[in-house]
Parts: sequence; structure tokens; C-alpha cells
Amino acid sequence: MLSRDEVESRLHGYLVDMFEIPQEKISVQARLYEDLDLDSIDAVDLVVKLQELTGRKLKVDEFKTVRTVGDVIDRVHAVLAE
Repeated sequence: MLSRDEVESRLHGYLVDMFEIPQEKISVQARLYEDLDLDSIDAVDLVVKLQELTGRKLKVDEFKTVRTVGDVIDRVHAVLAE
């Protein structure tokens, strides 16, 4: 199972590689929509990438309440712990 730090590191890489977000903008407190300018299509793309990472089907509904990078890390880590 991936550690919380590994999940954070992978997520950080996805945000930089997939969405060309400058590294300095990404923090655990960064809000996905307001601070990082992701839209709903980006969010779906990110969930698909996270499914590849976890090897599990993630419900998009579970990510509707996710607002920050930290929330994504918490959610993915919870799925891995199931």
C-alpha cells in the first residue's frame, strides 16, 4: 500500500504533468478549482489517473466534496486502506 507521502508525491506529479500547474502553486492547502484552476473535466481526468494509481474503481461522487489537494490525498489514502 502506498503511504500518505507517496500518494501526495504522485498527486503532485500528476498536477504538474497533466495540467501544467507550476510546482510552487501546489500545496496541501491549495484549492483545486480556485487556486489551481481545475475544472470538472480536469477533475474527471484526475480521478481516472488516481484509479490507475490505486488499481481500484473510484466513484466520481466520492470526489464531489473534495476541495483541496489535501482532501484528494485523504480520499485516496482512505480508498487504499479499505
